[in-house]
Amino acid sequence: MNLYLWLKTMHVISSVLLVGTGFGSAFYLFFANRSDSLEARAVVGRLVVRADLWFTTPAMLVQPLSGVWMAHLAGWPLATPWIAAAFALYLLAGACWLPVLWLQLRMAAMAQAAWRSGAALPQAYARYARWWERLGYPAFAAMLAVFWLMVAKPTLG
Repeated sequence: MNLYLWLKTMHVISSVLLVGTGFGSAFYLFFANRSDSLEARAVVGRLVVRADLWFTTPAMLVQPLSGVWMAHLAGWPLATPWIAAAFALYLLAGACWLPVLWLQLRMAAMAQAAWRSGAALPQAYARYARWWERLGYPAFAAMLAVFWLMVAKPTLG
């Protein structure tokens, strides 16, 4: 297998890990947050943070590195409109994801503390959960658009 195909394979696998883990984690935390089970929130919150650290973060780093390297090998300038649009959308998703990661860490810690002590969740948990959800929608929409750009490679502008 040549270098370009190897990079493309890593790029596709990391995109699947990035979006798949993100979507799966969001699915479970979204529904755990709507349950009355404090234990479910604590366990799912802890596992979502773990999944982000183990899978999403490394994939988020591999994506731009492999993308830039593939563009270089293929002779595509980074100013190519579909590549520039994909990077802009990727940055938008990342700008949403960084506060989401912080919110998840805080929510997981709050849920763990409440579950262990038998106390109720603090009011901040619900506020953080709303912000977590609001930031997730544009991040996922941006990533879907990036997927489309990578596959279609449209002529823009």
